[in-house]
Amino acid sequence: MNYLSLIRELVTTYQAFEHYSTSHIKTMGLTMTQFDILATLGNQPPMTCKELGEKTLILKGTMTGVLERLELKKLIKKIPNECDGRSYKIGLTPAGDKMFQQAFPTHLKYLEEAFSKLGEKNLQQTVDGLKEVKALFN
Repeated sequence: MNYLSLIRELVTTYQAFEHYSTSHIKTMGLTMTQFDILATLGNQPPMTCKELGEKTLILKGTMTGVLERLELKKLIKKIPNECDGRSYKIGLTPAGDKMFQQAFPTHLKYLEEAFSKLGEKNLQQTVDGLKEVKALFN
């Protein structure tokens, strides 16, 4: 197999997954990035913007706007950082926690419906194959 074919399949698979996942997230009134932040903050103590960026891989410039929009929706709150007065931590509001408690399991179930079609054995083989590919670049 030509490695360019593998690259194409990786990219188109990711694009298909992103489209499938994003369309469901939008039905909940969220963008994929907003969902990523809510899912990261859910069931976790508040964290700094830096910690949030490391856990989500959202770029700093994008993070600021997304956090502002989530704050306008009253889903997150800024909390003074006890360890560093120059910064703050981000946590879910009660409304944000409610959204997380509804959206996260609903989205996992939605994804499970698709992935269950692979079956356990095929799913594990796919994971193993992707790990092998990833190891080539580490």
